[in-house]
Amino acid sequence: MDAYARHEKVWRILQILVRGYLHRRFALTSEPCPVEGPCIVIPNHVTNWDPFLVAMSFPRKQMYYVASEHIFRLPVLSRLIDWLLHPIARKKGDSGADAVMEILRRLRQGRSVCLFAEGDCSWDGLTNPIFPATGKLVRASGATLVTYRLEGGYLTWPRWAKKGRRGRLHGHAVGVYPPEELRKMKGPEITALIQRDIGEDAWARQASEPAPYRGRDLAEQLETALFLCPRCRRIGTLVSRGDTLRCTGCGLEERYLENGSFLPGDPFANVGQWDRWQHRELAAGRFIHGEELFSDPVRSFRKVLSGHRTERLPGQTLSIRGGCLCCGDAAFPLTGIDNMAMVKRHILLFTVGKDYYELRCGEGCSLRKYLAVWKNASAGPDKEA
Repeated sequence: MDAYARHEKVWRILQILVRGYLHRRFALTSEPCPVEGPCIVIPNHVTNWDPFLVAMSFPRKQMYYVASEHIFRLPVLSRLIDWLLHPIARKKGDSGADAVMEILRRLRQGRSVCLFAEGDCSWDGLTNPIFPATGKLVRASGATLVTYRLEGGYLTWPRWAKKGRRGRLHGHAVGVYPPEELRKMKGPEITALIQRDIGEDAWARQASEPAPYRGRDLAEQLETALFLCPRCRRIGTLVSRGDTLRCTGCGLEERYLENGSFLPGDPFANVGQWDRWQHRELAAGRFIHGEELFSDPVRSFRKVLSGHRTERLPGQTLSIRGGCLCCGDAAFPLTGIDNMAMVKRHILLFTVGKDYYELRCGEGCSLRKYLAVWKNASAGPDKEA
C-alpha cells in the first residue's frame, strides 16, 4: 500500500471512530460538502478539535492539514502522526514560506489541503484576521476553494479553557469557488472573500441563538486570557477556581456562566469585552508597573534547530524590560523580533533573523501579554498576530 492509499484508509477509519464521539461530547451537527477534485478548505479556527470537527463534513474527501511544527517534536507520537496523516509542518512565529511551497506541491499533485489561515485559535470569540497572502496562495494553487465556518465552537471549548463544554456546535461549508472563478479575482479580493465567509462572532451568535454550554469548572485557566484587572489595574493578580475568576489584589470577583457571560458582569459582560479593553490599556501603558513591565516563571527556554531538534537554553524567568523580551542572559529587542505566535495556552514561539525560539510556561501564566507588547512595538501590518 502506497502512502496516499494509507492516508485515505486512515481518513475513513477516523471518520467511523471519531464521528459518534464528537456528536455525543459536543452536540456537534455538520453538513456534508460533496466537493469534487483537489480543493483547499479554509475554516475559522476556534478549538484544538477543529481538524476533526471540519473533517465530519468531508467523509470521502481525504485532506492534509497544515499543523504547527511543535507536534513534530513529540517523541514517538510525532512519527506515528506523520505515518498516519502526513501533515504539513508550519513554524508558528515564522514566515511560513516552506509550508506554502508544500501546500502548493500537494495541491498540484491532486491532493486536498485544509488550512487554518488565521494561524491561531480565537482568544476572544471573534475570528482573527487571516494571513494577507492567503488569497494569492489560493489563486496560485489552481484548486477549488471551500470556505467553512464552525459556529458555537468558541463557547464549546474556549482557547483559554482546560475543559470543554456541551452546548451548540455546527459546522458547514459557506462557499465553494471553482478555480476558473478564482482566476478572475485578485489575491486581496480572495483574501477578503475568505475573511467574510469564515467570520464568526461568538457573542453575536449567542445573542441571536442563545444556548447553554454546560460543563465543570467553567472559569478554569481564564487568567491565561485575561491578564489585567479592571479595578486595581494590576497584571498577574487574576486567578481562577471552579466557575469564578478573582483578583488577589483587590478582591474583584466574577462568575463565568453557562451562557458565556459574567455575573455580576461589572464592568464587562463577557470575555470579548474584557479582552478588547485590556489590550487598549496595555498599549497605552495604563496599568501598574515599574521599569519592568511584568515577569513570569518559565518551565523551559529552547532554540529550535533543523530537523525538529531543540537546544535547551538557560533561563527560568521571562520578563519585559528596557524594550526587550528577556529570559536568563538573553535579551531580545522587541523591534528586532521578526515574528511571534502562541501554541495552545502555554507556548510562545518567536523568530529573530534565522533563529527560532520556544518558551514554555506553567498553568495560570498568561503569555498573551508578551505577544501583545511585541505587536505594539513591532512595525508593519504583516506581523503575525
